[in-house]
Amino acid sequence: MIPTAYQGRPARRPSYRLTLAGQVISPELEGRLMRLRLTDRRGLEADQLDITLADHDGRLALPRHGAELTLALGWAEQGLVERGTFIVDEVEHAGAPDALTIRARSADMRQRLPGKRSQSWHELTLADIVTTIAGRHGLEPAIGATLQGVYLEHIDQTDESDLHFLTRLAEQFDAIATIKAGNLLFMPAGQAATASGQPIPPVTLSRNVGDSHRYVEADREAFTGVLAYWHDPDAAERAEVIAGSDENLKRLRHTYATRDDAVTAAKSEWQRLQRGGAECSLTLAEGRPDLYPETPVRLQGFKAEIDARPWLITEVTHELTDTAYTGGITLEIQGS
Repeated sequence: MIPTAYQGRPARRPSYRLTLAGQVISPELEGRLMRLRLTDRRGLEADQLDITLADHDGRLALPRHGAELTLALGWAEQGLVERGTFIVDEVEHAGAPDALTIRARSADMRQRLPGKRSQSWHELTLADIVTTIAGRHGLEPAIGATLQGVYLEHIDQTDESDLHFLTRLAEQFDAIATIKAGNLLFMPAGQAATASGQPIPPVTLSRNVGDSHRYVEADREAFTGVLAYWHDPDAAERAEVIAGSDENLKRLRHTYATRDDAVTAAKSEWQRLQRGGAECSLTLAEGRPDLYPETPVRLQGFKAEIDARPWLITEVTHELTDTAYTGGITLEIQGS
């Protein structure tokens, strides 16, 4: 069944441009593309590009591991949107019929900040830490305005990679750490804003643009707040802080060194719980090359409870063949 929004409208032609090692190869692939799938994720998880090509005549060469691919995609009538650079890390040839599958991950995440190290960070801000780690790996730091001045008295990085350490910091402060276009980004999660704090323009999606949807609502009343403990040296006892209300609390196991650390942890976990109260996914009848993770979305034409909530994209998929371009998005509730 064709969604109402597309009935009576001329069919659009999907389009894409692939380059391999700087050479445009997409014209050579016309008629060979069986499937192209791009999965765009947020956080320190590599975006993935999967391409399957028909090799019925045996003329396709196997690309070398580590080769660089760039991708732009969209609709022929509207122009293409650049979607990034990827590094080939897996090649598969199977048959019959013979087909070549190329799997690549985002070039920015290929190295994944390698190498375990031990280091004590003392009396520094988050901006200081992220800037130092970015410098180690030749990246430009971009830190969310509300996180730049967060002060840490002490934190240890013990036999762990910079990737693992940044992931741990991001979880502690309810942030997103990721690498895009040579930048190391560290920004609040679920805020629909760029690293500089500028709001990302919202997108409205009506039900008639999709083939299907799935909405899941958890019991948001299970917890009404979060309790965190901290060690009060003056009273020589364990003290408490609460984010949210105290009717039904989730208690964090760890005892934090300072009250500020406990407050940060409680607020971060409470924000995560609120965002996790519901999730929604849409399968789009026509792909949207302009959609990215962290884009705020308003839904229309669903149940009133679904339409009333502010949503945020956490993952985008793009599916192309020579004749079709579809997509999908996963959403969570936007943080307050």
